[in-house]
Amino acid sequence: MRLIFKGENIVNVPNVISFYRLATFPLILILAILRLEQWFVVFLSINLVTDILDGFIARKFNLVTRFGAALDNLADIGTYILALYGLFVFKWTEVQPHAWFLYLFLAIFGLSYLVAFIRLGKIPGLHLYSAVSAGYVQGAFFFVLFVWDFNVYFYYIAIGWGIIAYIEKTLVLLILDDIKPGIKGLYWLIRNQKNNKISQKTRQA
Repeated sequence: MRLIFKGENIVNVPNVISFYRLATFPLILILAILRLEQWFVVFLSINLVTDILDGFIARKFNLVTRFGAALDNLADIGTYILALYGLFVFKWTEVQPHAWFLYLFLAIFGLSYLVAFIRLGKIPGLHLYSAVSAGYVQGAFFFVLFVWDFNVYFYYIAIGWGIIAYIEKTLVLLILDDIKPGIKGLYWLIRNQKNNKISQKTRQA
């Protein structure tokens, strides 16, 4: 089956996985509201694992699309919200003494989306190396938190890495004229822009 959206075939394995994550959000939220921690952990863990899988499959088999990037980004946001809600419901006593660092991350996370909407009017469906790796580390942190216990060192590593990643993402969004898949990070973006300027000057010479 081929479903074309703006020139892209959007029916593929990573998009189906991302859609699954979106479809399970109401169920996971209800499990948290009902304080069914064991089942909440099971379904959230599945979402955390599939968050890694969809991006890996998309890049490995060249299935990256604008639609898929936006869909995956929505699923990532939802997973963050669910994991944070679970943290407040089930683990807040342990986390509260260190909550300032989490609030700092959330402020920078929110700033990146505000910049994207103001400058480009879009959800920032970028998958920079730093943000992807931060997502993996934070997913591992949430898994350890809910399955085992709160580890303060892992907490600061995971949240700190996320702060650095979303600062970079905000800077990239301030430079970009449009959101496009395949951007690796700030270093590569600046290098490509310099190379393009050199190429233009060479052609004009």
